[in-house]
Amino acid sequence: MGRKEDALDYHRRGRKGKLEVVPTKPLVSQIDLALAYTPGVAEPCLAIAADEDMSWEYTARGNLVAVISNGTAVLGLGNIGAAAGKPVMEGKACLFKKFADIDVFDLEITETDVDKVVEIVAALEPTFGGINLEDIAAPACFEIEEKLRKRLRIPVFHDDQHGTAIITGAGMLNACALSNRVPADLKLVVSGAGAGAIACVEFFVSLGVRAENVVLVDSKGVIHRGRTDLNRHKEKFAIPDDGRRTLADAMRGADMFMGLSVANLVTQEMLKTMGPHPIVFALANPDPEIAYPDAVEARPDALVATGRSDFPNQVNNVLGFPYIFRGALDVRASQVTEAMKIAAARALADLTHEPVPDSVIAAYGGVPIKFGPDYLIPKPFDPRVLWWVAPAVAKAAMDSGVARVPLDIAAYRDGLMTKSSNAAYSIMRSIGRAARADPRRIVFPEANNAKLLRAIQQVLDEGIAKPVLLGRKDEIAALAAELALDLCDRVEIIDPLTSPAAARYAERLFALRNRKGVTLPAAQSLVAKSNYFGVMMVEAGEADGLVGGLKLTYPETVRPALQILGMQPGAKVAVGMYMMVLQNTVKFFGDTAFNINPDADQLADIAIQMADAVTALGVTPRVAMISYSNFGSVRHPEVEKIAVAIAKVRAARPMLEIDGEMQPELALSADRRNERYPFSRLTKSANVLVFKSLAAGNAAYQTLKALGGASAVGPIILGIARPVAMVQAEDSVEDIVNMTAYTVMKAQQQTPRKA
Repeated sequence: MGRKEDALDYHRRGRKGKLEVVPTKPLVSQIDLALAYTPGVAEPCLAIAADEDMSWEYTARGNLVAVISNGTAVLGLGNIGAAAGKPVMEGKACLFKKFADIDVFDLEITETDVDKVVEIVAALEPTFGGINLEDIAAPACFEIEEKLRKRLRIPVFHDDQHGTAIITGAGMLNACALSNRVPADLKLVVSGAGAGAIACVEFFVSLGVRAENVVLVDSKGVIHRGRTDLNRHKEKFAIPDDGRRTLADAMRGADMFMGLSVANLVTQEMLKTMGPHPIVFALANPDPEIAYPDAVEARPDALVATGRSDFPNQVNNVLGFPYIFRGALDVRASQVTEAMKIAAARALADLTHEPVPDSVIAAYGGVPIKFGPDYLIPKPFDPRVLWWVAPAVAKAAMDSGVARVPLDIAAYRDGLMTKSSNAAYSIMRSIGRAARADPRRIVFPEANNAKLLRAIQQVLDEGIAKPVLLGRKDEIAALAAELALDLCDRVEIIDPLTSPAAARYAERLFALRNRKGVTLPAAQSLVAKSNYFGVMMVEAGEADGLVGGLKLTYPETVRPALQILGMQPGAKVAVGMYMMVLQNTVKFFGDTAFNINPDADQLADIAIQMADAVTALGVTPRVAMISYSNFGSVRHPEVEKIAVAIAKVRAARPMLEIDGEMQPELALSADRRNERYPFSRLTKSANVLVFKSLAAGNAAYQTLKALGGASAVGPIILGIARPVAMVQAEDSVEDIVNMTAYTVMKAQQQTPRKA
């Protein structure tokens, strides 16, 4: 298996692929069925037959985009065909939904003839609010888009062309500002002359770059008028034959290099021939035309961007297409005009000049972010992009005369700010980003396990942690070889049975527990077990945290940690919290693992610990204490216990939003709560749910996971003095990786990296 198998397993496990269609109206009664289908469905059909534009009112069309490809230029894979391209198109659909709440049908068509592709796509117009063409090879992509835009009354957008152009255009504007240039004076050299490169150049001209200052270089050299092998798209930018033939020739004295070609074409010597403060956008994927470190070493005065996420200034199309379509759909635009694209680019450029919120800084490792050489382009997972770009696009559509529906842009922007759909994803990204910024030493008991080793491989590849594996080295190595993993030379493997540290750990465990009935021989026996050995490593400061539980029960994992590490200062109980990741939101449930029937003091402690943990994730906690009663509607000691707990929390944390007791329906629906109980102190839907007993909390999270399709991350253990995390036998590789990243982040918070 190995990393290849991880990707294959991700796509095939459970429901195959990455998409499903979910009804948006109730279908639970005969009346519902009669309205959804016959006879009730006849009414919207007749209304649309009388006025076709009513399809925007009575169907999902207004929030539905088609992602269409014939598979002739898929990512870095080339012409692999329509069926093979489908996983990519499904992935694109996921990004539309995650970042802008746009529904997508992905359509893969086995046709390469330009006119036939146009006929197929044009026939689909009544179904969709917009068309996103994807991974279609040049020059056919130019013709297909051009012909479709003339025929259709909905937006047609080839993202490989315009998405890249918009993001690089934003970066170019900011790079010009930082280097005291204006686009009209920019001398630009472009490596590559495919769809993306041509579209970028045309868009740069729209932003003020002069066409005569642009030199394109394809695989045969400089594109000049003496060549006879040029198509009409290349001919448009052919320069007079002035003797320049190679990329190196073209780059001498240039202000900006932009690469949309292949890796390692540009040398440090070539960069040294460019003008002062050169702008270098090396965008070949996965490896740029020149590596970021090499570029800044050769030219410390350069402004550098790549397509990579591990260096500053990532050019990522996810900054564009979800929000461009969001704005276009919401005004029912008939097309994406040049003015709309320019508005998107300028909105992205302007956003980088704004103060960056703490939540975004936390998501990118906690390092301060401000406009400058390392921040020319917004971060791909900055939620503010939605309410900066979509309103700018919508306004430009209205100003261009292509909008069918006018909007109050200020109100529209406010609405987008309140319904940003990528909060859950942003949290997971922030955890991963924090871990990668300062990976810590994490010990893994029970390491001779296929699933765990596959997770460790991902942890290593992503730079999340420095793993220490406990077990027999020969067994772990054999299993890793069987799985085709290359981790054994990259991790430390310790056998507790033969480790020289075992005697020292036994002495320490005896000192800690000798008045709890533990003799020295018993301590020696305990540290031979990987769960105790791992906790002793953490106690000794020889590991920063522990991730265990894959083969053990909750008590077997937590008991050594409680006995040896003890409780965090101020904490009364250990708490098991699950992060429940739903489609458009995330909720935190607790206690789900440890406290069977907590008293009022313990409930208050659970609520405070959960609120603190959620705050550390960059989320504002809004705590609901869950019960079968609403604000005293039932008199019972179990209900009164919650009221006492809330009073204790408010005394300790007067600024914390907390209320109850309340039923889950009211906790999760601000509208219903405000209607019936307007005095409630919760301002929005609760995101932290504290249950009165272990039975209630455990049942709630498992029910939501099984029936609601939520992804459960956890249990996240709170209250123990040092970072200890639990995973379970049924957890996926991704779950283990996520828990490892969280453990690293907790270790960072407890012992920050020294400056």
